[in-house]
Amino acid sequence: MQVKKVIPSGYCKGVISAIAAAKKARNDYPHEKIYVLGMIVHNTYVTKALEKYGIITIDDKNKTKEAALEEINEGVIIFTAHGIAANLKKRALEKGLIVIDASCTDVIKTQELILKRLFEGYEVWYIGKAKHPEAEAVLAISPDIKLLTDIHNLPPKPLKKLFVTNQTTMSVYDIADFQKGIKELVPDALIESEICNATAMRQKAIMDLKDCDLLYIVGDPVSNNTRQLRNIALKSGIKKAVLIETAKDLNSEDLKDVENVYVTAGASTPTYLTDQVIEALKYYDEKGFLPTLDIDINAII
Repeated sequence: MQVKKVIPSGYCKGVISAIAAAKKARNDYPHEKIYVLGMIVHNTYVTKALEKYGIITIDDKNKTKEAALEEINEGVIIFTAHGIAANLKKRALEKGLIVIDASCTDVIKTQELILKRLFEGYEVWYIGKAKHPEAEAVLAISPDIKLLTDIHNLPPKPLKKLFVTNQTTMSVYDIADFQKGIKELVPDALIESEICNATAMRQKAIMDLKDCDLLYIVGDPVSNNTRQLRNIALKSGIKKAVLIETAKDLNSEDLKDVENVYVTAGASTPTYLTDQVIEALKYYDEKGFLPTLDIDINAII
């Protein structure tokens, strides 16, 4: 059995930058309480690793970000890689908090593009995932932005000129389907794809695989870019594409009669976890059974 790593895969520049910002905050403010409003990147093990630094993640699904922010009255607040609404950043400053914005530069670029088109008089349609923090930050910009989540449920044709863009971690296949449907409805719509380069490259690497019997995608199930890698694999003709969080999720049943197994990872997946999966698969190929591997949280970031 051949075990191969898909290149590129794993951490993107936005994730690296966000994690570095959190670690720097601990060094710069050693005596302050430090909070992250939401998961700094969508990986539970990164969140656990930050706890080792005394960095507290505030991610209560039963509370809005606004409500969660109101409960923080001192210290440092870090906004995540997915972007943040301007009103939340303003409120944090009003409360006297030390503000660190770890927003990915690609996300900021999309927000600035949307603001530009709104100023030019466009109605904006935004292709994204409901309740995803990147989409939530965009929707907070203006009530003139409509979120598109279903190609079969597009809004009515707008009365004014239309601009369409998207969440940076969407599938290239899904975006193409949306764009085709929108062009049929509004032929003169201005459409600009904002799938980030890291996402596009990782998806293309999977689309280019020719001899893959089984693909493991390592990542957190809450990560949209990780789930999209699996969708891309299935749409590209890879019959077995399995999403796992760690090597502990490997199943010997999946490996029966497999000659070529590839391993990729979501953009928020620590390299340590991906390497463990590859190590376990190579051990299986040599010994015939999967090893028991413990996860060292200190090695995550």
